Amino acid sequence: MKTLYLWLNLGSFLIPFLFSFHPRIQFYKKWKSVLIGIAVMMLIFIPWDIVFTQNGFWGFNKQYLTGYFLFDLPVEEWLFFICIPYACVFTHYTLLKFIPKFAIPFRTSQVVYYSLLCVLVITLWYRYDRWYTFINFLYAILLLGITFNYQKELLPRFMATYLVILIPFFLVNGVLTGSFLEEPVVWYNNNENLGIRLGTIPIEDIIYNLGMLLTVIVISEYIEQRKVPRIKTNV
Repeated sequence: MKTLYLWLNLGSFLIPFLFSFHPRIQFYKKWKSVLIGIAVMMLIFIPWDIVFTQNGFWGFNKQYLTGYFLFDLPVEEWLFFICIPYACVFTHYTLLKFIPKFAIPFRTSQVVYYSLLCVLVITLWYRYDRWYTFINFLYAILLLGITFNYQKELLPRFMATYLVILIPFFLVNGVLTGSFLEEPVVWYNNNENLGIRLGTIPIEDIIYNLGMLLTVIVISEYIEQRKVPRIKTNV
């Protein structure tokens, strides 16, 4: 059981990695932009993770860990921020590769954006004293606002693929938070969250995952767009 968290990471990563070389997918061609996106995301999420771990807002069950730590985080947690985003972003781009029009209507994406924004803001108004809720929702508000204002065309596609990504998310995160196990791999201090769970998963994790993946996709899309040569026109 000491390798459970490790195998959850590697198991999530292996199939997307192997299929990255499939001639019809060729996801490896996006590696540079995606890996830069993951690196930027980790610069935000790793310090956040370290601080929350040190303050007991969440923690890790050592019976599911190999026992190697870096800056108070198990190596499995570091791998989580590489393996899971890679697998999810691979899913995002693969869906769009095979179904180019896979997106929700633009007007619907606007309704979802404003509705989600209202829910997050109202929740923060009443639960600003819960650290996981506060930091998580505040980051999502800022990120969604930046995306809506500068990469608005990305949201209809991301919102559609994120609904699909939620399926493996509930499976993997369910195991991490204690589904099918006697004790969770990752435990949470409910004094620092809303205490609302979907099965064993804190509801904040859905927004956390959204923020993590959208960060990677926003950065990678920005880099990919800069690769496209601009056509010069003579006036």
